[in-house]
Amino acid sequence: MSETQRIVITGVGLTAPNGNSLDEYRRNLLAGVSGVSTIETRFMGRVLAGVCDFEETRHQGRKDRRRGTRAGSISIYCAHEALAAAGLNPEEMDRSRVGTYIGITEHGTVETENEIDVIRQYDYDTKYWSHHHNPRTVANNPAGEVTINLGLTGPHYTIGAACAAGNAGLIQGVQMLRLGEVDVALAGGVSEAIGSFGIFASFASQNALAWDDDPTKGSRPFDKDRCGIVVSEGGCLYVLERLDDAKKRRASIVAEVVGYAMNSDANDPVLPDSDRVADCMRGALSKAGVGTDEVDIVNTHATATELGDIQEATALRQVFSDSANAYVNNTKSYIGHAMGAAGALELAGNLGSFADRVVHPTINCESVDERCGVRNLVTGEPKEVSRVNYILNNSFGMLGTNSAVLVKRYDG
Repeated sequence: MSETQRIVITGVGLTAPNGNSLDEYRRNLLAGVSGVSTIETRFMGRVLAGVCDFEETRHQGRKDRRRGTRAGSISIYCAHEALAAAGLNPEEMDRSRVGTYIGITEHGTVETENEIDVIRQYDYDTKYWSHHHNPRTVANNPAGEVTINLGLTGPHYTIGAACAAGNAGLIQGVQMLRLGEVDVALAGGVSEAIGSFGIFASFASQNALAWDDDPTKGSRPFDKDRCGIVVSEGGCLYVLERLDDAKKRRASIVAEVVGYAMNSDANDPVLPDSDRVADCMRGALSKAGVGTDEVDIVNTHATATELGDIQEATALRQVFSDSANAYVNNTKSYIGHAMGAAGALELAGNLGSFADRVVHPTINCESVDERCGVRNLVTGEPKEVSRVNYILNNSFGMLGTNSAVLVKRYDG
């Protein structure tokens, strides 16, 4: 593949429940620091949640923040931090050649619930309905807020791919660069999910909402005592460039995106299909021409729901049964399920392994459910390994959308 078709990551900007930069996030993953706490939610009372604590006004004014959305604010923060990490100054770029592609699980629910709560206090008089409602709730809002804030005139849109959206945003950025439509892509995913009582209520009605008196123990993927999903917010955006462009400006390269795949279960609204999940992982590896014995880390999607974890474990056994080199971990055990941001955040948490050759563990997995047993599942403590050249990142979503992204260590 020519250098104009090879796509690299040159910057990462993120906010997670346990860190507001890539370095802080990585340190906390290796130290076993959870970001899960409790919050009070409308109609639901106290619930477990992953809450981000970034400086909202670092890159936008208070007036713009009031007019916009939490998802937009998260996106703006991540975009600025990613560009800075990549050594790119928007004032010196051709902003018509920058594309913004942000994955979301859903958008507009938080704003609609808030507006209904306001007019409820005024006997549902709609004159109290905000005139900002429409631009706040359109699906392209998070990406659009980024372009307005940074003055980017290239294409922007959001990618609705449920909880596979973080990977989907990254994949879209790669494709647009290879097509020559843009020269720089801001790509990844965001979530403002904790602002919606409806998300918590829906998971509760499915008996899929986690609870533990110790919030840091609430997210327990693969553990036999797991009790469901911890809903979280967050965001992670990557600066993607063609390799030749990155080399011309002597950029520091974080990793190369070498494979990806997306497919559909076409089966059940909420239950993953292990065969289709396995097909998705194989598709990403095939696109890169990489064998299972070459993969060093598989970051799992597992959300700590009983059947979801079992289906993914089954798929992992199908694909990696002959590989002694692939170590398996999970990041939701630290931060909960960040929905549209999940795939992007979870990939980011593993990128440090290219440098330190350490696999961060799955925490809270004290007794593995035998139905979720997979080879080389890392639990409890970080695992030093002899090499980390390839990382596979899984991310799946409702209505049976599956994604897998494979990144490679770049040695230049």
